[in-house]
Amino acid sequence: MKISDLIKMGLRNLSRRKARTALTVVGVIIGTISIVVMISIGIGMNTGFKSQVMELGSLTTITISKYAMIRDENGNYIDSKEQIINEDLLNTVKQIEHVKTATPVMYVDVSLKIGKDIDGYAYCAVMDIDAMKEFGLPDLAYGEMPSEANPDVIIMGSEVPKNYFYSMKGNRYSQYQLELGKDKMVAYMNLYKYELKDYSKRAEFYLGTNVAVLEQNSQYDYQCYMSLDTFKRWYMEAIEYLKPSDKKKAIKDLKQYETIQLNVDNVKNVSKVEKKIKELGYQTESLNSSLEPLEQTSNMMQMVLGGVGAVAMLVSAISIANTMIMSIYERTKEIGVMKVLGCYITDIKKLFLFEAGMIGLIGGIIGIGLSYIASFCINKYGEPLFKALMKSTSVMYDNSVSTNFSIIPIWLPFLAAGFAIAVGVISGYYPAKRATKISAIEAMKTEG
Repeated sequence: MKISDLIKMGLRNLSRRKARTALTVVGVIIGTISIVVMISIGIGMNTGFKSQVMELGSLTTITISKYAMIRDENGNYIDSKEQIINEDLLNTVKQIEHVKTATPVMYVDVSLKIGKDIDGYAYCAVMDIDAMKEFGLPDLAYGEMPSEANPDVIIMGSEVPKNYFYSMKGNRYSQYQLELGKDKMVAYMNLYKYELKDYSKRAEFYLGTNVAVLEQNSQYDYQCYMSLDTFKRWYMEAIEYLKPSDKKKAIKDLKQYETIQLNVDNVKNVSKVEKKIKELGYQTESLNSSLEPLEQTSNMMQMVLGGVGAVAMLVSAISIANTMIMSIYERTKEIGVMKVLGCYITDIKKLFLFEAGMIGLIGGIIGIGLSYIASFCINKYGEPLFKALMKSTSVMYDNSVSTNFSIIPIWLPFLAAGFAIAVGVISGYYPAKRATKISAIEAMKTEG
């Protein structure tokens, strides 16, 4: 039998019993919608959790802190411990496989002065110049990054020039917005831990207009950054104004870092690098480790939701099998005629499998189309319900995160269509096999 004849005959047989075929197709449509929508909700939740974590920083960043929190396998806080973070550890960490960049990170308060009447403030994270971009620092909206030729640059978050400067006229303070490229500044390093020899004298650093401003980003808007070389040079000058006893202590403290941050070449290798560091006896923190329990929760939700859809598809599979068996009973004489005319048994089997597959295909295509409509409605009207659901499954989830709660990736419709066809073919296999076993002689005796 030609393929074209097989297709024509199969479509004609399906159109004979329009109502029954339509009801069977409806079952497949419901099953397809259930699978696509349920999986898309699971994907939406997973994406929402990732978006929440990504708001906090890069997933490939690992932090080793002086004061580390010890957590159990579920991420729950158990205890804390003090760790020795120094140059030796930094050099050791740099040698670990998959580590792209490692830098000490320290924090310093810097007072800024413009003329006599304008004061400013910058809380600066200090790190290697080369490492700054590796840790996801946003692009610059103004100015240039520190360089070897010009290291004395303070990088400000987008809100710092607007909110961290004040003008004093008389006895009244008023907020002042920094005029980039115009206002010339003098910087003072505030070393609150130590005592000055003379509180009227301290190290002064001319900054001029050497300021860069980051593009707007919620994580970095109120933070400032300074190169490690500039910090060390300023620090050594600033401690000259300390009391001798505190100067020795300050020099010793410079050799101890508050944190070390390292960037891994791939998010898949973060766990491996963390394991290596823990073998050295150090505790680590990373957003990737925070994301793992969220992904487990999300995957579990996807399995549950996908299971609901699978049950609906199972019901449609039973409906297809029932339809095909009823079709065999009604077409027993037709099957007998086909055998008498010399049709191959495989052709008869192919005919019934084609009809079952077409039911799956038609239902799958319509179901996929309706799934997009359902996904749109979920994203537009289901926000209160799904935000409450995501909040209940993660204490980290923030209701301000903007995300779609149902996401249908490009591969999902193809998977759903293929699954619907496979369900149809599998459901029709037993009826098709049964049709091939019908005796031609007995079939010809059947009325109808």
